[in-house]
Amino acid sequence: MVVSAALPAELHALISRHWGIEELRPLQAPAMQAVLSGRDSLVVLPTGGGKSLCYQAPAVLRGDTTVVISPLISLMKDQVDALRSCGIKAVKLDSSETLDDRLANAQEIRNGTVSLVFVSPERLIQTDLGDLFREINVRTFAIDEAHCISHWGHDFRPEYRQLARLKDMFPQASVHAYTATATEHVRRDIVEQLRLADPEILVGDFDRPNLKYRVWQRRDAMRQALEVIDRFRREAGIIYCLRRADVDRLASSLRKQGIKAMPYHAGMEPEDRKATQEAFIAEQCDVVVATVAFGMGIDRSNVRYVLHVGMPKSLEHYQQEAGRAGRDGLEAECILLYSGADFFTWKSIIERSASEPGVDPSFLTGSLKHLRDVDNYCRGASCRHAALVRYFGQDYDSPSCEACDLCLGETVGVPDAQVIAQKILSCVARVNQRFGVSHVVSVLRGENTQNIRAKGHEKLSTYGLLRDNRSEDIREWVYQLIGQDALVQADLEISEGMTVPILKLNSKSLEVMRGQREVRLLQPVAPRKAEPRGKRKDDDSLSDGAEKDLFEELRALRRRLATERNVPPYVIFSDVTLRELCRTRPSTLESMRRIYGIGDAKLRDLGDQFLKAVQDFCARNGLDTDA
Repeated sequence: MVVSAALPAELHALISRHWGIEELRPLQAPAMQAVLSGRDSLVVLPTGGGKSLCYQAPAVLRGDTTVVISPLISLMKDQVDALRSCGIKAVKLDSSETLDDRLANAQEIRNGTVSLVFVSPERLIQTDLGDLFREINVRTFAIDEAHCISHWGHDFRPEYRQLARLKDMFPQASVHAYTATATEHVRRDIVEQLRLADPEILVGDFDRPNLKYRVWQRRDAMRQALEVIDRFRREAGIIYCLRRADVDRLASSLRKQGIKAMPYHAGMEPEDRKATQEAFIAEQCDVVVATVAFGMGIDRSNVRYVLHVGMPKSLEHYQQEAGRAGRDGLEAECILLYSGADFFTWKSIIERSASEPGVDPSFLTGSLKHLRDVDNYCRGASCRHAALVRYFGQDYDSPSCEACDLCLGETVGVPDAQVIAQKILSCVARVNQRFGVSHVVSVLRGENTQNIRAKGHEKLSTYGLLRDNRSEDIREWVYQLIGQDALVQADLEISEGMTVPILKLNSKSLEVMRGQREVRLLQPVAPRKAEPRGKRKDDDSLSDGAEKDLFEELRALRRRLATERNVPPYVIFSDVTLRELCRTRPSTLESMRRIYGIGDAKLRDLGDQFLKAVQDFCARNGLDTDA
């Protein structure tokens, strides 16, 4: 075990005993030290970075009660189930409890036998729970998903604003805020809103090296979705859509292809949403097609891919949504299907929202900035990992991440990009900057349509200049020029309250046309095939067929036990633990105990069943144990 000098040795022993963890992750030690010393803190660690352990382990060591504030009942239940499976006493206080449950839990809290109590922000502030916590002299509050308190965050929740009263209600207690995604602006807002006193601010590395990022031009969302799913058969994935109708349509189409895909969006009945969520977490369904409503509270660590079939509305949203892949630290992919039209779809939605009564005027400005940032990411010509890390204010020095479409050479510059750009801009000029993308593309392609003939545009010098190129490629290049600010899409009013988007030139357009400014246009190297997943140098995939077969047997055992106990499968064991069981094939409980994620309580509770499964598999297949 790697022991931090800042932490007591008994804390490391406790973490090994309960969680089966021998080595702490970056920043966990100083985060735990802040809790133990009673100093307020803000901890920003990427999804899968181990935030929960930062407040759970100190609570068990100190022997008093830590109150954890969490936004969703499902999140609370999952954490309580996981803690109890590790032999730690934890309870949740929420609206799903019966009166008897509430009385029994309150008595256990008074008796001092509960290490962690999970509550929602409104329940803490608006009920008499504060009296109970003052009675037992709670000294530590942990706020999960702390970005919810900030107007500038991607998931603002008004009820979180009430937590500003914590310092008045419990002046002697320390407050610790935890989140996975927060820009510097959001971090400052969290500290200010919670009134944290001289806090320890710990910001982890935003890079997720186990994730492979790809941005593909959206051509046929259904076909491209099938391509991704085919490469990840029997693996978990989330597909995000912009609209509810898109969710229903895509989920239905996938089911017709024999894929058990379940929809999730806010327009569904609550019981239907719950059924999808529970089926996914219980590993009874591996593909969920959803809007962004499917997110917080979805605690399945072995998601192997996240596919966005449309551009998200901010990089914060994308980091959070894509970050649901590979939470177990194993390899995963994040694919974004992009069309330049996505920017204007979102822009229209945001402007409608901004026009509603009572909306803060700054909402529109901030939202459009977020939109431009993610649009630039999609059109970008540099490393995806570097772009995301730098957006969140950190450096990225590696010349190649070896894990994105650009660094892997899957996207290259378009030959003669400068000439193509000049032809596009010249066409916009020839149609007097009064037409939209579709019409300009039609003119460049030399299409013989009634609309073109009616306008006399078949006589223009730019007619047919790009007749050898596909319309979808020309359309994408137009949007890439807009993204590089070499072309403008503006609204033209055609009647009272009715506008249409048209293309217009600006000063940079003229510089490109004169050869005074260079632009870069990108295209895929070639149409993608459903190639098998490539291995990276840090890939932790199973090496052969026997290991993979054993893994599937252990997954089946895990699902059965999880169903019997009414807990998510990851509460039994994570995929990381199952993979290590497959590689090492232990022959004794003693050797099994050395595997990551197997603490004393789980060894007693589950060890015999999993050990027998490993040994039986080895006997049937003539494999050695203790590999």
